[in-house]
Amino acid sequence: MTIRMALLGSAAIVAGYAAPALAQADPTPQPKAQVLGDDSDIVVTGSRIRRQDLAGVGPATVVTAEQIQNTGIVNIETALQRLPANAGFAGNQTSAYWTNNGYGTAQVNLRGLGIKRTLVLLNGRRLVAGGTGANSSPDLNMIPVVALARTDVLKDGASAIYGADAMAGVVNLVTRTDYEGLGLSVRQGITERGDGSDLTADLLWGIRNDRGGFMAAVTYQKTSAVNMASRAPCSLAETTPGSLSCVNSASTIGGRAVLPNGQQINFNQVPGGNGNFYEPYSPAKHNFNSNPFLNAVSPVERVSTAFFADYALTDGIQAFGEFLYTFRKSNQIATPGTLRNLSIPASNPTNPTGQNLVLAQRRLAEPGARHFFQETDTWQGTFGLRGKLANDWAWEVAGSFGRNTAVDGSTNIANLERVANTLDRSKCSSTAGAAIPCGDYLGFGDLTPQVLDYILFTSRDRGGNELGTVTADLNGDLFSLPAGAVSFATGVVYRREKGWRDPDPLTVLGVANVNQQDPISGSSTAKEAYLELSVPVLANTAFAKALTLDGAVRYSDYNLFGSDWNYKLSADWVVNDSIRLRGTYGTGFRIPNVPELFGGVSEGNLTTTDPCSRYTSSGNVTLIANCQASGVPANYTQLGTTILTTVGGNQSLRPESSTTWTVGTVISPRGIIPGLSLTADWFDIKIKDAIRAIPGSTKLAVCYASQNLSHPFCSDFTRSALTGEVTYLSAQPINTGREEMNGLDLGLVYSGAVGEVKISLDLNMTYLNKYVVNPFPGGAPIYFDGFIGGGNGGYPKWRGYGVLTAEKDGISATWSTQWIGKATDFNASAGDIGYRTPNVFYHNLQLAFAIDEKTRFQIGADNLFDRKAPYIQSFTDANTDTMTYDLLGRRFYAGFRTAF
Repeated sequence: MTIRMALLGSAAIVAGYAAPALAQADPTPQPKAQVLGDDSDIVVTGSRIRRQDLAGVGPATVVTAEQIQNTGIVNIETALQRLPANAGFAGNQTSAYWTNNGYGTAQVNLRGLGIKRTLVLLNGRRLVAGGTGANSSPDLNMIPVVALARTDVLKDGASAIYGADAMAGVVNLVTRTDYEGLGLSVRQGITERGDGSDLTADLLWGIRNDRGGFMAAVTYQKTSAVNMASRAPCSLAETTPGSLSCVNSASTIGGRAVLPNGQQINFNQVPGGNGNFYEPYSPAKHNFNSNPFLNAVSPVERVSTAFFADYALTDGIQAFGEFLYTFRKSNQIATPGTLRNLSIPASNPTNPTGQNLVLAQRRLAEPGARHFFQETDTWQGTFGLRGKLANDWAWEVAGSFGRNTAVDGSTNIANLERVANTLDRSKCSSTAGAAIPCGDYLGFGDLTPQVLDYILFTSRDRGGNELGTVTADLNGDLFSLPAGAVSFATGVVYRREKGWRDPDPLTVLGVANVNQQDPISGSSTAKEAYLELSVPVLANTAFAKALTLDGAVRYSDYNLFGSDWNYKLSADWVVNDSIRLRGTYGTGFRIPNVPELFGGVSEGNLTTTDPCSRYTSSGNVTLIANCQASGVPANYTQLGTTILTTVGGNQSLRPESSTTWTVGTVISPRGIIPGLSLTADWFDIKIKDAIRAIPGSTKLAVCYASQNLSHPFCSDFTRSALTGEVTYLSAQPINTGREEMNGLDLGLVYSGAVGEVKISLDLNMTYLNKYVVNPFPGGAPIYFDGFIGGGNGGYPKWRGYGVLTAEKDGISATWSTQWIGKATDFNASAGDIGYRTPNVFYHNLQLAFAIDEKTRFQIGADNLFDRKAPYIQSFTDANTDTMTYDLLGRRFYAGFRTAF
């Protein structure tokens, strides 16, 4: 607590000192690569061999500190989210939706293959998972962006180099190594509508001498809320062909009840109205609009710190250390909780119908919205020694330990046992001050403060993650060939990971009006050894300026799953100064993480559209026949927007395995256009025994598209024989058959000048040719390429992102554009509104002015033309995919940075 308060106090001083001004980080020299050995040798992401060339190890994108500054970005998640190689679901600052690591966290999802298949490193080392307990990946906001020199995004498999999880690629955050001085920056942003303000303040301090150096970075961030209703006033659906209307939730504030004859009625919903009033239930009149009780952006307050030091103990041995600490507070609002299926007899004085009834759903709207909250502490420390042997071989030994702990919960949760007590006339009393007051749940406003105090409580869950690693590495040159030296890298790794989550006791018992959860706890250990070789085959010949072959092999022994071998081969052919050809092939693996293995079975609400809702008007012969065969009434209309779903772990899971190959070219026509470089890389990824929790929406869609309900998914849900509603839907993870993805990455980088104006252009595009999931051997394939929705997020065929900067005499202008290509709604039918989303372009502009060599001001606008997000039927709350599209609209920011 003392450390936390000190850091919060320091951050507050930073923010207060610079509050009148506004922006991001201090002036940045061209970053050096991570140094290991002499100044001419570097270690690049994708290899542990020292090299003199940054290119050739595989397809990669580098996001430099300068690029981040020029675009006004204040967190690495935004920079990565804009890259076309990122897709699908991932947490981010501009979304209030639940992510795999919990609210308030940020992850990266390369290729859209899942955050658990993207390995995140800091200076080549793993980071502890961040979140609210038993999580699968680090929180990217753990690292102050001001401390980064660059971020390397390796877009091919690298399990042979880094071990498990590097199936889709690797994101390596590389920190500065040569910063000296004191830097200060502040940035303030706000939306055009005056909400969603965000403040970022950074401090960076570094000192160096001939023996070593020290660098400290502190970042304070505070983001304010944006209410969902301000961007999406209600949940929309095409209730009649060609027309969108609000559908809202069938959980009403007055209470929807079912009488013995099956008639549905609704009780008073008018504040101060007649408590005995009821009428036939009408969805259009009575359904509850959830959006005013949701956030499009939720408030987050965070302090991130990082400390780095190195010191030469002798001329040949250097000690180094890293320490990270992050404290985060975040909260969200949610719709008032719901009570379900309360039996209220005719004899109960609160029942005005004179009949026994079942209160199907009733919102506890009297106390207002629920408030979810999270407080997380995450830290990681690393200490090591590095040096050189007499033969110029470089060695390094290091140990690292990280721990994440969290408390999270929600207000206004109902204790169902106490609710039952308030309905039991043998236990409750209407006398003022009674220990158990009697409750009137039939009609809004009839619940007294005394009853609410008795039945409501604040839930508190606790969880965390731990990561411990010990590594020893050795690399250098073995011997020389005519084309150059044969280089190697080898090492051993010991790693232990642990995760746990302890839900509130009432949640575990299932007596709260939230999804029941069981505790999660598990750990795994790995012992690994690797060997990597780089062999120069040709040099300065008629057909090759250089030809190099690389190979790597890694042995892993897991206590839970036994041993595994992985390898990688690559070739780099420099034809001449203008043409380079490259290719890689490798295997990968991923073991199930703690939630997948040990997660307790729990229930959740899936927001989706039931395929059998209004099925008789669909015109789909197969759908009509299947819905009829399921016993769904002909007049069935889905009453709400959610379906109760069962999720949890599966201890029968096996590790995933994969193969990845890439082939590409780099063209640098220096004699024609100096400063221009073009890249093209084809990628192909195949995953076997893929661990997937098949989305419930996908299971429903695939089942009802099959002939005679023949698909195995049809056994994963049940329906009510009375109403036709889905009453049970399983989404537990399984080892599915296969996943296959392939496509093309294109890149263009230009650096030059037009007269006295310096010009730089960085353009990246990705074409997704195929992404298909075979959910089980012999099962019908599910195609996601070109689709959006279906429980997986967005997979347009084309994505692109470009940044153009012009600079002269200390004044610069940067224009960036993000392109999201057309896509088809996975759950919609041809002719439906929103069935096909258009091309969407988001344009951003920043202007920067240098006051002197050390001080720079900047102003900018994101989503400059206020491009609205397209309507997508599969996403009912925001009416769009907020992980793919921008819901906030035009935003402005201003700031400054200075150095002392």
